[in-house]
Amino acid sequence: MGNVSTDQRLESVGIVDPASIFWNLSTAALYEEAVARREGTVVTGGAIVCRTGPHTGRSPRDRFLVDEPSSSANINWGEVNRGISVEQFEAVHKVVVEHLKGKDLFVQDCYAGADPAYRLPVRVVTEQAWHSLFARHMLITESDRAKLVDHVPELTVINAASCLADPAKHGTHSEVFILLDLAQKLVLIGGTSYAGEIKKSVFSVMNYLLPLRRVMPMHCSANVGRSGDSALFFGLSGTGKTTLSSDPGRRLIGDDEHGWSDQGIFNFEGGCYAKMIRLSADAEPQIYATTRKFGTVLENVTVDPVTRQLDFDDDSATENTRGAYPLVAIDSYVKSGQGEHPRHLFMLTADAFGVLPPIARLTPPAAMYHFLSGYTAKVAGTERGVTEPTATFSTCFGAPFMIWPPTTYSTLLGERIAEHGTTCWLVNTGWTGGPFGVGHRMPIVHTRALISAALSGALDNVGCASDPVFQVDVPVLCPGVPTEVLRPRGTWANGSDYDAQAEKLAKMFAKNFEKFSDLASAEVIAAGPRVNFSDM
Repeated sequence: MGNVSTDQRLESVGIVDPASIFWNLSTAALYEEAVARREGTVVTGGAIVCRTGPHTGRSPRDRFLVDEPSSSANINWGEVNRGISVEQFEAVHKVVVEHLKGKDLFVQDCYAGADPAYRLPVRVVTEQAWHSLFARHMLITESDRAKLVDHVPELTVINAASCLADPAKHGTHSEVFILLDLAQKLVLIGGTSYAGEIKKSVFSVMNYLLPLRRVMPMHCSANVGRSGDSALFFGLSGTGKTTLSSDPGRRLIGDDEHGWSDQGIFNFEGGCYAKMIRLSADAEPQIYATTRKFGTVLENVTVDPVTRQLDFDDDSATENTRGAYPLVAIDSYVKSGQGEHPRHLFMLTADAFGVLPPIARLTPPAAMYHFLSGYTAKVAGTERGVTEPTATFSTCFGAPFMIWPPTTYSTLLGERIAEHGTTCWLVNTGWTGGPFGVGHRMPIVHTRALISAALSGALDNVGCASDPVFQVDVPVLCPGVPTEVLRPRGTWANGSDYDAQAEKLAKMFAKNFEKFSDLASAEVIAAGPRVNFSDM
């Protein structure tokens, strides 16, 4: 399936007169192309390091959905889902296909969705070999190469990374564009080499299509124990979602995107996309091992030009260094990409205010409250005078990728939890003993012990104390974790300082949840933190 001079199958999306088309190249062949084209550097251990240029993360303000009749009424229009006209999309499409004329192109035919009943055939067209390798890792490949001849894509992603839009002419925010047409099932990407735009565009489309079939799409990781007990881990970037799901004692289903159907859960992807900054062989042995394997794609990780050794602590290019690798690079993973209905669901938050308990059991209404809130906190930056953490609320723990109104997803999740008796937990992987700058990060050994205790049932018969501010049930004991760690107020040097910080965060929760006041039930609203509204 190598070099092909022309192929009529790309004409259906407007691509004509390319120089050569490289169809479904293997990992080794894509390495050869990437190195020959000076797209990447092979490093000690066999991984390949690629640079994304000025865009080292997603460009959310450059993402637009086509406002067209078949989907418009279902879309939650606003700051996340910005509209662009059919005419503007077609104008950019014309620029893209003109840009690709005479260029070598790389094509990967894959699937999104491990469950055959819900999988989406996807075609990814790129102008860079390493982007094709990324797509090959992140989506599910067809092992029977004979079947690839008959692959009929239901979604096509065209990544023309070096193509630029004209904001004045095309209605885009900048020269960068990530445009989704749900009617044509066509995605156009340009102006950025950040590979994550490919995977998140496919995820966004799945987030639209699956609720139409009563399947809950989720921004979460998933693993399974020896007895077949599945668990889900929701969390925003930096909360430990990938790290905690990569548990040597359990098999990984997937690290980022899943669906929950009437039959169970299933991975959307065939690989993982992990943050690499300050990666530790001791704390994250499975992820660390992938950086020493042939095939892994590392984005913006610093490399010694002489020894080709990696420096995971260097954030000079970006804090958002990344690694993409196939699931087969993990020692223990679920080959089918599927699991039973989850027994446990963990909502992870990195609370930089240092006031949330390290683990708490959630009632179903409280689970809906925290799912709709999607809270974590970003620590203070390096700017002079910035000393306090910033609360971040991302609805459904993935607002940038959710296309329907939030209650569409929360209703589906609530139904699944109730039907299957899933136990829900809130886990603080952030700070203890004080806020960022005063306290310290929750030791990962404690977090792993807490999650292991929840999964094993060790917390089932342990008494709980209700947190007076956040109204969650906190276990009073946990094997392997000092009792004092379970009570965040007691870890602070001054209890009144804790009270003030807890009240501050509670008010942030309440303020954020105001947008759901007419949508959420009274029971869900009442499950949020207690706030003295007279002071707001």
